[in-house]
Formats: sequence, structure tokens, C-alpha cells
Amino acid sequence: MFGRQLAVALVVVSSWVAAAQDKPEVGHSHLGSAFDSGLRSKPWKFKGLGSAPFPISTKVKEMQSWYNQGNELLHSFWFEEAERTFRWCLKLDRENAMVYFGLARCGLNWFTIGSSPGEGNKRFYDFLKEAVKRKSTVSNRESLYIEAWDAAFALKDEEARKEMVRQLQKLCILYPDDLEAKTQLAFYNIGQGSTLANEFLIQQVLKVNPMHPGAHHARIHNWDGQDGGVALASCELYGKAAPGVGHALHMPGHIYSGIGMWHEAAIAMDSATRVELRHMNERLALPFENWNYAHNRDYLCYIQEQLGHAQASIQGSLDILNSPRDPAYKEAVYQGLMALARAYTKFEMWDRILDEKSLPTPEDKDVAEMVAMVRAVAYAETGQPAKGRELQKSVKAPPGMGLFPAPAIFDILEAKLLLAEGKHEEGLGILLKAATNERKQRAKGEYPNDPPFEAWPTMRLVGDAYLAAKDPAKAISAYTESLSQVPNDAWSLAGLAKAYVAQGKPAMAMPFAERFMAVWSGADPNLKLMNEVLALNLNAKPRAETFRPERVYRPADLAKWGPSNWQPFDAPELDCLDMNGKRVRLTDFRGKNVLLVFYLSDQCIHCVEQLGAIDKRNKDFQDLNTVVLAVSATSPEANKDSVKLSPFNAKLLSDTNHVNARRFASYDDFEDIELHSTTLIDAQGRVRWKRSGGDPFSDVDFLLGEIRRWPR
Repeated sequence: MFGRQLAVALVVVSSWVAAAQDKPEVGHSHLGSAFDSGLRSKPWKFKGLGSAPFPISTKVKEMQSWYNQGNELLHSFWFEEAERTFRWCLKLDRENAMVYFGLARCGLNWFTIGSSPGEGNKRFYDFLKEAVKRKSTVSNRESLYIEAWDAAFALKDEEARKEMVRQLQKLCILYPDDLEAKTQLAFYNIGQGSTLANEFLIQQVLKVNPMHPGAHHARIHNWDGQDGGVALASCELYGKAAPGVGHALHMPGHIYSGIGMWHEAAIAMDSATRVELRHMNERLALPFENWNYAHNRDYLCYIQEQLGHAQASIQGSLDILNSPRDPAYKEAVYQGLMALARAYTKFEMWDRILDEKSLPTPEDKDVAEMVAMVRAVAYAETGQPAKGRELQKSVKAPPGMGLFPAPAIFDILEAKLLLAEGKHEEGLGILLKAATNERKQRAKGEYPNDPPFEAWPTMRLVGDAYLAAKDPAKAISAYTESLSQVPNDAWSLAGLAKAYVAQGKPAMAMPFAERFMAVWSGADPNLKLMNEVLALNLNAKPRAETFRPERVYRPADLAKWGPSNWQPFDAPELDCLDMNGKRVRLTDFRGKNVLLVFYLSDQCIHCVEQLGAIDKRNKDFQDLNTVVLAVSATSPEANKDSVKLSPFNAKLLSDTNHVNARRFASYDDFEDIELHSTTLIDAQGRVRWKRSGGDPFSDVDFLLGEIRRWPR
């Protein structure tokens, strides 16, 4: 799950004192360009993070509780909010080495260790340098933490992780009561040492703090893909330890899906999605600003597929695809399309794949080639192999998406085309070879399974091919292997039931039909697979076979947490004065879309350029029923007298005390300075898109494109 989940981008400051002597552009941080990015409004005290205190040296009493919060957020990989919290700590205690260390860990962590410093994480290396400069001011224990990160992140690849393990072992030996060191060691030792040794380390932490969020999190990762049943206790406790964190509810879903407890997996992922959405709506955040949202929703789509909740899965895929986008973030487009293609393929909705509207072709070449491969499979499955061959020729090489090895679909497509052309032996041979490659990938832990792109374990397709060739014995062998790869996979269970009936052994078929009925107890009506199992006339009743009894996944039971699909949220209150001193509110424009721009003043060259670029497209905005509101701290009188802004059609509004700017995340509470921000609000008064920071957003074509994407 490494490559997909984290992309943090920012740059850096050498020190607070030195940076304060610079003369930054208006609207930029006085502390250095590192602070122009990220969350710049004051943090708040979270509820439901769990308890993971990290005592540090500070003379500011208030700061320790904030530092603990930042550390607790890190234990659940909530890096954005952790950084916001550590920034507040830095405001309280500006020369504290451990605060710089905390800021560094927001980017230098379990995901990024061993990677080369680059534009995306350079700032975090610089934060670490600032911590190193000040390490003599803290205790020996704290200094050892700084030295551990400094030594490990100076190295690359596996050597970096090995060095981190060595450094953390030293800390654990010198400070045997330090739960933080043991928890960090348990994380960084995953893949380096024995899973059993890690388990014993985690047990030591939990013996002292039974609800330590980081320890439960580490245990789940430690056993994920190894022996998931060992982590069931932490699956049940992690969400209880940190109920306010979506990721704490999400991670148990990894284990549950890995051991075939699909109902529990769905409850975990659906709950996580709803908690994340609740936070986003409360804090004016959008899907592309939450690194885990698209991943979580994609995983829920996959689990809903496994449960036969076809329409819910498809709707979730469309939700990811249609959620607000950003020029700097394309991950949602990829994940939404791949989830949609997986669902259509799994449920054999070939007509939707081929109509080019239900599964659109994206602009991104790599993603477009993946969609083309899925479409070629649909041609093969609908008896049109010639059209499939034409599409196959249009793809030069497996793209791999930069995230995984080249997906098996390229081999599977060739096999399916051969089968559709009546070349059974050739097609089956390629399937068997692909299944062997997949088996090796799974054994090495290299199979992309987070969630899988493929709609099937390849061995299940081998079973289908044998069953179609009226060879049920070999089909049973293939389905048995695919079931071991994906426990309680409904298609493998159904395949075994069908194959045993084909052998004339209904009694052997019955247990698999019963397990199938338990997994698909809440499936959509009239799905092909269910009809095939019912047609066996076994009269099977649901009988689950899982590690522990499961609750039944009923989405309605989780509705109290909010929707599981993103919806635009109500905009904060806007209450300003126009050039004549008249009160203006956002509700005055209900029925019209609003482009809301917070700018600094007519003395800001970039602000004037932004407003000018918007004004040149004024007719385009009018045609889209959109008004432009431009808000600054400038007084109504000064707005009225502004020569630079007078030619523009935007309504100039005054927010002299920055109350509105704060509501719209357009004010830096750490430095008490105004920010640039651009927000799109629909005709119902709901936020659809926003961007804030040190520079104004001037991609007017993108803004118009987003408005056009909104459903009419």
C-alpha cells in the first residue's frame, strides 16, 4: 500500500530567525516557503484519537498536550492534521527541537523511508536539519530520536529501514519503558524481522496501554498478508481506541478482507468513509485534500463487489470519479475509473463497458490504455474478438500505472481473445502461465492487492475455462486454489458448487453453495451469479465459514455517521460589505453559482492579474450562471476608489476584520496574515471546490471546467 497513499509536497525554511529577515512576497509566509503549503489555520482539540503521549522538553505547559495530539495523529497516519498541530506547537515554542522533529516526521515516515529526497519531501528533510541543529537543547532520549531519523533518512532503499531499526533498538534498550520507541520499532521492523518478534514487542506496549492506537495499527500491518487472524483482536480494538479517525476504522478492513470476513470488512470501510466525510464536511475539506479518501472508497467498492452489492459499488466508483478534482491531483480519476472497470467486469456488464459513456475514456494516456484493455475483454466476452484484437494492437506496452507491476489483464486479454476465437488450448495455456506468475507474486508479497486492480484471481478464470470445457475435476482444483488466494470469494464458491453438481455430487456442492449464500446474503437482486447458484436447485441456506461470527453488513445501520458517498457541503457564512457599505451575504445569490475569491488588495500584483484573468472570461461565467465575488480586508471606500479594480465586473466586498477569511480558510492563524483563496460554490450554496495558499489560483479554464462538470 506504499506508493498509492502518500503524496506530500512543500519546501523549507532554514530557521525562524533567518527566515524572518527575508522579504517574502505579500501573502507568503514570513517563515519561509515551506509554510506556504499545508493547512494554515489553527488546529483544534480532536476527540477520539486515542492516547499515545510523547513527553518532550518544553517550558510551555500548554504545548505538551498539543504535541501529544500531533503524535497521536501520526500514529494513525493523519499526516496533514499532524503537521497543522505541530505548526501550532512551533508558534508556542519557536526554537523547540522536538517540534521540528515532529514536523519532519509528517513527511519522513514509514511510507517514505529509503526514497530519495525530492521536490515532494525536501521540506521535511530541512525540518529534520533544524531539529539536528537544536538537539543539544533536549534530553538524551529526545536527542536519540532525532539522531535515529537523521541517520536512517540519509540512506536509501532497504539500508535506510535497517538503519532505522538499529537506531530504534538502541532507544528501546536504553529506555525500556519508552512505549513510543517500541511502537515505532514495531512499525519499521515490518518486513525486516520476524512477525512473531514484532508481535511480542506490540504485546509489551499493549500490556501497559491496552488501547494504544499505534500498537494496534502496527499489529494490523504486521500480520496483513501474513496471518490475518492473529490481528483480529486489534481489528476489534483499534477503532474503539481511536473512533474519531477514519483510518483506525479502515485498517481492520484490510485484515477482514484478507481472511474472507467480507461483511466485517464492509462495515469497517463504510464506517471509515463516513467518519472521513464527516470530518471533511465539518472542516471545509475536499476529497483531493484527504490522501486516504479515494483509497478508502475504492477499497469499499471492492468489498461491496465481493458481497454482491453491485449498484452500491458502481455508485461509489462514480462518486470517486465525479468528486472535485485539482490540477495537482489526478489519483481520484485513476482510482474511480479502475474501480468502475473492475465492477463492470466482475458483474459482466459488458454493455456498459462498450458504450463509452458508462466507462469514459480518460485524457491520461496510461489510464486510457488500461480502459482500452478492459474494453477489449468485453469484446472478447461478447463474441467480438476481431474488435478486441484491434484495441489490443492500439496499446504498445503494459503501462503499469507507475504504481504496480504490469497488471495481469494484458495476459488475460490474450487468453480471452483466443478462447473467443475457439482456440481453447492456447487460451488456457496463457491463463495457466498468468496464474503461475500471480502465484509467485502472492508468495513474495508483490501482488497488487490494495485493493486489487484485477476483477478476479487468475486461477478463478482457469476454473471458469475448465468448467466451460466440461472438465469439472480440473475446474474444482482451480477453484480450490483461487479460494485459498481470496478466502470466501463468491465466484470461487459458486464455481465449486457448479463444478460438483456437474460431477453429479450435489452433497459435495452444498457446503460451497451455503457459504456463497452467506456471503451474498444482502446481494442485489437478479445478479447472474446468484441465478446460476439458484439454478442448481440445492435449496442452500446461508451458512458462514469465517474465523469468528460476523455481523451482517447493512449500510442503513451506519447512516448515523453520515453518507458513504461524497456530497458537496454547505458553505460557511459570508457576511461582507459592498462598496456602498451595504451588507452582502452568500444567501443573496442563492440560485446562482458563485466564484468566491479572497485577494489581498489592489497593491498585490498577482491578485490584480488573477482578477483580470477571471474578468476576461466574465461572459463564460455568466453563461454558466456564475457570479464573481472578490473579498479583501480593504475598506468599502478604498474599494470604491480603486483605479486598478474598477474595470472588473467582480463584486468587490470588504472583510476588514478577517472574520470571513477565517471561515473560508483564507487566513494564516500561525502568522496572522491573509491568504489567497479561490472557492467554487454551487447554486444551492454548497462548496464544490477550493484552493488557498500563498499564491492566487489563476487557471480559469480549470474553474470553468469544474463548473461544467457539476450535474445539471
